[in-house]
Amino acid sequence: MTERRPRLLYLAFYFPPSRASGVYRPRATANRLTELGWDVTVFAAPLPFLYDTIGSVDDKLMETVDPRITLVRPDLNRFVWQTDLREYSRFRGAFPQLAQSLYAWGQKHVFPEHYASWGRDSVRRALRMHARRRFDVVLATGNPYSSFAAAWLFHKLTRTPYIIDYRDSWTLDQFSEEPMFDEDHPAWRWERRVLRSAANSLYVNDAQRAWHAERYPRAADRMMTVLNGWDADTLPQSAAPPPAARATTDGHAPRFSFVGTVTDKQPIEELIEGFSRARAHSDMRAATLNFYGYFGFFQGTDNKLRKRFAAAAEAAAEAVTAQEVGGGAAMAEQAAAAEDAEADEQLLAPGVHRRGPVSKTALADVYQDSDVLVFLNGGGRYVTSGKIFEYMAAGRPIVSVHTPGSAAEELLRGYPLWFNPGGLAPADIAASMVAAAKAAAGLDERQAAEARAYADRFERNVTLEPLVGRLDELAARRRGAGG
Repeated sequence: MTERRPRLLYLAFYFPPSRASGVYRPRATANRLTELGWDVTVFAAPLPFLYDTIGSVDDKLMETVDPRITLVRPDLNRFVWQTDLREYSRFRGAFPQLAQSLYAWGQKHVFPEHYASWGRDSVRRALRMHARRRFDVVLATGNPYSSFAAAWLFHKLTRTPYIIDYRDSWTLDQFSEEPMFDEDHPAWRWERRVLRSAANSLYVNDAQRAWHAERYPRAADRMMTVLNGWDADTLPQSAAPPPAARATTDGHAPRFSFVGTVTDKQPIEELIEGFSRARAHSDMRAATLNFYGYFGFFQGTDNKLRKRFAAAAEAAAEAVTAQEVGGGAAMAEQAAAAEDAEADEQLLAPGVHRRGPVSKTALADVYQDSDVLVFLNGGGRYVTSGKIFEYMAAGRPIVSVHTPGSAAEELLRGYPLWFNPGGLAPADIAASMVAAAKAAAGLDERQAAEARAYADRFERNVTLEPLVGRLDELAARRRGAGG
């Protein structure tokens, strides 16, 4: 008889077809483990929540999930998201205040998260599946953190070891770098409980791991850093020189690109003014800055962010003087472009275009058509954007637009095509953009290959090796003990 495959229960609420930024790590992990011979069952968000409640999907991404993966979608009580009276249950419709009081009590005394019902249903379904065929290990990724609580409860009931993966921090605000909750908030109690019983906890950078180790010293020896990475199945095997380097005639307009989701945490105003100043350079007059992706993660955030761009464009036009843009004629061009931006909803500011969302399966073409990539990031030392790994794998000059001290700087420091303004001063951003465009125009195949070679150390299968090794160890121990 052949030995049965190790069996994993993966609690990953955000999984394809979700387009949430945290979906790519679980997708890649589930695919990799399946490829290595694991029997993987993923518990993910219910489809009505993704399509109807938050309207956040990438249908093409679902095609990249290994068909051997078993996908289960536990139920979620959408109480807090229900705004239409017709969606109310009979009980809530008859006793709305009582229903609200009971819901609030559960948030305070049972589990402090709106996804708690999904966690409870996950445990119920997992127990039924486990009774038929045992799971060897549980891997839970957050957010939401009800997945952590579900892994903990399943462990208490079955003794199945579990690992929790902090894609984001639960109790640390990674942007303000302050605790997320007051000291008496139940999240702290739950986090302590979950970490105490976990076989391991994973973090995307060392700073994030160190913060949790200091807060929870008894679990520190089981904490691991597992970096994010780029996915070889969605990017070309090698990086070619950018369009500027391949242009056969003078006058190529540099193409700057931002790829990802625009959020209210990012320094939009500084970028727009910096780009406006960069266009004052004689070789940059026709440069474009293209935004590929969504504006916000949820419905209703689009207009708010568009207004920020409009205000940023107006402020940038005032900041850039007639002398800086080359005199009155150029100033007139800027004014005309600003009027065009008001008339065209896809033109966010002079030279700044909104290109819309692109499926991860089509990103290779976006990177190939870009000369310079703009790393617009709102996080600090605890935030390592997964997008930076793709940027490096594309083999393009990268301009950083974020506050100093970002966790991504540790990765970019060895990248040969990094252009770092050193802060958010628009004049320094402009200088970096001009220098990056010049570098793109002179980039040859050898330089592109060197950049890609550096990025290869962050290919997803490489960065996942510590996690895969630990899961193998836990599964072997579990099966050896006859569990």
